[in-house]
Amino acid sequence: MADKNLTTKDILQKEFKSSMRGYNVSEVDEFLDLIIRDYESYQKDLTYLQSENERLRNRVDELTKQAAVGKRTPSTPNASAGVTNFDILKRLSNLEKHVFGSKLEDRHSDDDLVND
Repeated sequence: MADKNLTTKDILQKEFKSSMRGYNVSEVDEFLDLIIRDYESYQKDLTYLQSENERLRNRVDELTKQAAVGKRTPSTPNASAGVTNFDILKRLSNLEKHVFGSKLEDRHSDDDLVND
């Protein structure tokens, strides 16, 4: 960044030598007041933009890290691609046995008694 030569204090405290045919002092003061307001506005904008720039850089770094982590770990659809219908049916059967196990065993023993 370019170095700043003036601060608002420098502008405010600047004294001009008066001469016989010099500038109108009140006109110079009014113009310097206008410059000070513009300079303060410029400083506020610069400070805001620097902080916004820093915030956005941090966000880019964060998203870059998340993207790198996402590329290293397989996503959910790829991880479940190895599961077949047979595996699902087997799990469902085991679940049914677990949930309805006692009822199924009672039915089979009733069926065995009827068949005998």
